[in-house]
Amino acid sequence: MQQRPTTTVGKAADYLDQRTSIGVLVKEFARKVFPDHWSFMLGEIALFSFVVLIASGFFLTMFFEPSMALVRYEGEHPAAMHGQLMSAAFSSTVEMSFEVRGGLLMRQIHHWAALIFVGSIVVHMFRIFFTGAFRKPREVNWMVGAIMLILALAAGFSGYSLPDDVLSGNGLRIIDGVVKSIPLIGSGLSMVVFGGEFPGEHIIPRLFTLHIFVIPGLLIALIALHLFLMVLQKHTQYPGGGRTDKNVVGYPAAPVYVAKMTGNFFIIAGVLTLMGATMAINNVWNYGPYDPSPVSAGTQPDWYILFVDGALRLMPGPGWEWVIGGYTLSMNLLIPALIVPGVLFTLLFAWPFIEARVTGDHREHHVLDRPRNRPVRTAMGVALLVAFVVCALAATNDLIATHFSLDIFAITWALRVLLFVGPVFGFWVTKRVCLGLQRKDRELVLHGHESGRIVRFANGAYVEVHTPLDDEERWLRVNYQAPAPLEIDPAMDARGVKRPGYRADRGWQRVSRFFYEDRVTPVTPAELKAAHSHGNHDELEAPARSSAGTVGGSA
Repeated sequence: MQQRPTTTVGKAADYLDQRTSIGVLVKEFARKVFPDHWSFMLGEIALFSFVVLIASGFFLTMFFEPSMALVRYEGEHPAAMHGQLMSAAFSSTVEMSFEVRGGLLMRQIHHWAALIFVGSIVVHMFRIFFTGAFRKPREVNWMVGAIMLILALAAGFSGYSLPDDVLSGNGLRIIDGVVKSIPLIGSGLSMVVFGGEFPGEHIIPRLFTLHIFVIPGLLIALIALHLFLMVLQKHTQYPGGGRTDKNVVGYPAAPVYVAKMTGNFFIIAGVLTLMGATMAINNVWNYGPYDPSPVSAGTQPDWYILFVDGALRLMPGPGWEWVIGGYTLSMNLLIPALIVPGVLFTLLFAWPFIEARVTGDHREHHVLDRPRNRPVRTAMGVALLVAFVVCALAATNDLIATHFSLDIFAITWALRVLLFVGPVFGFWVTKRVCLGLQRKDRELVLHGHESGRIVRFANGAYVEVHTPLDDEERWLRVNYQAPAPLEIDPAMDARGVKRPGYRADRGWQRVSRFFYEDRVTPVTPAELKAAHSHGNHDELEAPARSSAGTVGGSA
């Protein structure tokens, strides 16, 4: 006889399973194997930070008033604000912070969670980029992640602007200038966005709608798609002994990873709560309600917008406003705020396809690359990171000038030069380091680790004994591919007729040479056998174990 569940939970699960067959799905997921590595937690940090964002945002929504109507603040704290004229949005933010029990804690948890959310997405994508986890069949998932990054930036900026304080108002002023700089449609688009001349009366309600409905809904849908694709395509794994593109070495989802993820969630939520309770952030009452007339120094946005602010500060003003056909092109706004980010994200979306094209590799990849084995890709990532740091420093040029008593114009010019020199230098150094590490791997595979033991032969010759690599370490250092530059067909066929597409192929060949002309091939079995067959070295083990030899160079 078939046993029936006796507990309440068991009966409920059986009832659901009989009508949906969900038990098959649960069993299949529980048996799914996932590899184990600390870097895979970066995605979990993003996911659990988002959960904290949703929970804390739900609390804040119940007390925030998304209105730009002018009111007088009647709260007791802070005393300096009492009786001031301000928007209802700013007033409700201050009241939430001082009058609502736990309001300030929730505001600060929400803000810290937003910073960690965007940061973990960025670091997670860098990990995917450096290890080649975007290759086939994960190109779609890479693009989903890039869209999530854009939405996370939009969510952060829209939420940052809601309190309607001086700091966020200056950010919106910059956005208004950027929108107006768009040729032909800029002025009309600004009127639509702000509901009139800046600052208008509708921007806060519109940002509120985007921030709590549209962007979170899209993020939830994309997160679900991202996780579904990850489970469907099986998880990538780092190279190591026995790991190939046809297997996964790790632990089952249940109970191992269910327990780990549960613990990680409570750790992340606890750390964010501790940060919210002890680290003050975005105290809007220190800035005051937004007034479009003053512009103060020392106003920096959250870290993920620093690169745009810094690029705007580095861009020269005079000579970069062009009048063409009666229309003014404000290139000093268009280039740093729209063109450069547009090129950056276009390259981000296209990178998996560019790399597949220049390698001619369209196989499925489930084992990750070691960053050293892809020098140009790794160097490109470092160059981008250097450019971001330079732009972030430029966004704080006023603070650097005031804190260190330096000339702000000298700082700006130094950073302008560094913006072009720094990424190139970072690229060159990183590429050289990666190639050097690859050569070191070849040396270790061929000759082993230095042991520090010096042995003398009977003929008086001295050699150092090297410790050979074990099979797993040798596999790690040789199991990779070093793609050669593309080879293309000649421009003319055998009958002297020009081949269609030759010019495009020639261009891709040049790009391929940029990627793979400098390369270090892995050790082949023939090279390994030849290195281990060099006369008296094969006899080292016997003298080393006997008392006839000498160790350390002493008789």
